[in-house]
Amino acid sequence: MGQANEILGRLSPIRPWFRDRTAASLKADALAGLTNATIVLPQGVAFAIIAGLPPEYGLFTAIVVTVVAALWGSSRVMVSGPTTAISAVLFASLSGLALPGSETYIALALALTFLVGILQLAAGLAGLGGLITFISHSVIVGFTAAAAVLIAVSQLGPALGLAGGTGGVLHRLGGIGAQIGGVNGNAVAVAVVTLASLIVSARISRRLPGYIIALVAGSLAAVALGGEATGVATFAPLDAVLPAFGVPDLQPATVGALLPAAVAVACVGLLEAISIGKSFAIRRGEPYDSNQEMVGQGLSNLTGSFFQCYAGSGSFTRSGLNAESGATSPLSAIFAAGFLAVLLVLLAPFVRFVPMPAMAAIILYVAWKLINLTEIRHIVATSRSETLILGATFLTGILSELDFAILVGVVASLSVFLNKSAHPLVAVGAPTEMNGRRVFMNARTFDLPQCPQIRFVRIEGPLFFASVEHVEREFRRMEQEDGFKTCILNLKGVGKIDLAGADFILSEARRARTRGNDLHLIVANPGVLKVLDRLHCLDVLGAQNVHPHKSGAIRAAVARASDPICAGCDIRCFTECSAKPGA
Repeated sequence: MGQANEILGRLSPIRPWFRDRTAASLKADALAGLTNATIVLPQGVAFAIIAGLPPEYGLFTAIVVTVVAALWGSSRVMVSGPTTAISAVLFASLSGLALPGSETYIALALALTFLVGILQLAAGLAGLGGLITFISHSVIVGFTAAAAVLIAVSQLGPALGLAGGTGGVLHRLGGIGAQIGGVNGNAVAVAVVTLASLIVSARISRRLPGYIIALVAGSLAAVALGGEATGVATFAPLDAVLPAFGVPDLQPATVGALLPAAVAVACVGLLEAISIGKSFAIRRGEPYDSNQEMVGQGLSNLTGSFFQCYAGSGSFTRSGLNAESGATSPLSAIFAAGFLAVLLVLLAPFVRFVPMPAMAAIILYVAWKLINLTEIRHIVATSRSETLILGATFLTGILSELDFAILVGVVASLSVFLNKSAHPLVAVGAPTEMNGRRVFMNARTFDLPQCPQIRFVRIEGPLFFASVEHVEREFRRMEQEDGFKTCILNLKGVGKIDLAGADFILSEARRARTRGNDLHLIVANPGVLKVLDRLHCLDVLGAQNVHPHKSGAIRAAVARASDPICAGCDIRCFTECSAKPGA
């Protein structure tokens, strides 16, 4: 009953933020929504082009998906809709199945969006939000960089007045190279004017409608240069201004062909949305529920597939602008969708005057901004394993397909996680003075003297079937280096222990006792204690060998230490050594 109520609560359209709306907050949300609508108008067109769809599909996605995700999502300021990453994955996944822009291609995109919504909604209702954290952030960084390169290469042709070509990065570059003699100077000039206008607008203020300013500047440049008469292509008029209802084509053969791509798009969308939502929630000190966000994203894509929308997710650009513009609740995103619908009705007749090179320049700018060079440098400088994940994802996206790059990145990410889990930290500690107090630090790293009879070992990580071999190997290495000793094993950093881990502890206890030594455990975690008790470790060790704090373990181990050896020892490693002979 409790789980059913939780599911119903996640699906309820009555959201917690409904109760705290005021006239001031409504005004703030409306102003933020208006600012957002001016940004997404050209963005929606650009993203649809990246996805291989007619321009209006990006705008429909920025209306329907945005409203549903705002109502059922968890973030107060995140704005969902079309994104560059998902647009690139969708294009890479579908362009091999149908001609981009064709009726078949559009039908496949809508069916794919339906499947994405079902997968995301099911994951959210099943409470799988925590699994997203197992996928490294480096996967998204590498994938996004690969998507940016593909997007940029796909727009080089239109920016130069050439055919855009098809296929992956290398194939497209080869196609552009073969046409290089046919570059249209006017198209290049329009692209340069547009790009320069966009950069200048961004430098002046992020709140300026830079994309619209750039498109106007590019359009005026095209008119001044002679427009279509000089070979500068322009957009066709929009086929529709507002979305219409339609049922996606979900034939079994279509579903089977699209399912792998749907999994990739669903994964990318959830990673984007949850990472954006979490970052803003932490920054603003607001609660955040990953499972509720998954439900919101799933419902938005599921609903959008019936209203000529393709798969969407959280947009970092629009969310950042939303927060900066003073948004206080998801109503700002709903206002943005409403204002966009009005702007679309008013401005739709002017779309046919927008030059293709101008839009290509805007998409090139978007692609450049998509590459997070600061984060890439940080990953490369700080972690070899994360660099491996980043490199594998990026290179796969460049040399193969984007949806396959996500799979490679996820597999690499999970492999690194499993490898780390199988190799927990096993370190020998020793006490030393620091800032006037005695603390335990790594004996090898800091070259600290150790007790000749007692070894203090700490394990940080799970002690289970996959890690026991590594831990045992470390114990044997310690024995070879400084002989057999009574061992104090600190398990405070062990969050998980299974039968194999318990067997290892019993084996070490018996091994020590056959040599006249002993094994003491420091255990504070009730869960670990319960497992050790259930697996009869405590019966073999005895209650006197299990301690909640290191002071008790040290006291017991020192008391059993050989007095003759202590009498000739001048290390006096522990404070308890003061009670032994020779002190």
